[in-house]
Amino acid sequence: MKKIVLVFFSLFIVSLSNAQVKKPATAVKKPVTTAKPAVKPTGSEQKETLVEITTDYGVMVAKLYNSTPLHRDNFIKLVKQGFYDSLLFHRIIRDFMIQGGDPVSKYADSTAMLGAGSAPGVERIPAEFRNNFIHKKGALAAARDGNPEKASSNCQFYIVEGKKYDTAQLNQIYTQGVKPNNPSFKYSPAQKEIYERIGGTPFLDQNYTVFGEVISGLDVIDKIATAPTAIADRPVKDIRMKIKLLN
Repeated sequence: MKKIVLVFFSLFIVSLSNAQVKKPATAVKKPVTTAKPAVKPTGSEQKETLVEITTDYGVMVAKLYNSTPLHRDNFIKLVKQGFYDSLLFHRIIRDFMIQGGDPVSKYADSTAMLGAGSAPGVERIPAEFRNNFIHKKGALAAARDGNPEKASSNCQFYIVEGKKYDTAQLNQIYTQGVKPNNPSFKYSPAQKEIYERIGGTPFLDQNYTVFGEVISGLDVIDKIATAPTAIADRPVKDIRMKIKLLN
């Protein structure tokens, strides 16, 4: 099985870093005598699922987006099974992301090459790219191999640390890397402000599925991302996780 990593072009990233661009109010309705059946909320109207990710460096709380139901439901299923408990964050890159969820990592020795493991069941989850979800700091996204459909790993995920980008840098990244993935996508002013204020990894936008975000414990991402690493960006000291549902 192919190793599941974040597929990106090193030369492209280097070139970017070296570039010179261092609800209206509703009307009051009269009571009616005929009762209508209750309508179950769907999509974004549903209450978002919260998960708690406990690590050796602290606790993070993340919400799962209802607009990416395939990834949300798959993640919830695995959490309920205890799948992630004691797995490692096996690949971390400072100013980029922290990656985990490989089942092989639970019992792996210090020399094992990790990143090729998957969960039982379907091999991949179809991509769910959404224009309103970007790779801002704290974004929870699915890792994948190089399959042409850009379908996601059925268990491996990453959390973005990233770095800040000004407007000129973001425009260059958009033109060279993001727009080719989805010509109809354009950054909103709010999204641009997010990348400038808190940062992220915009060069992954419209290329990997973002299905949630960390809403508490962003500092934990930084602590993990700065841990010493060895070969294949694996932390020298194992960093284990435990994930549970909060609602």
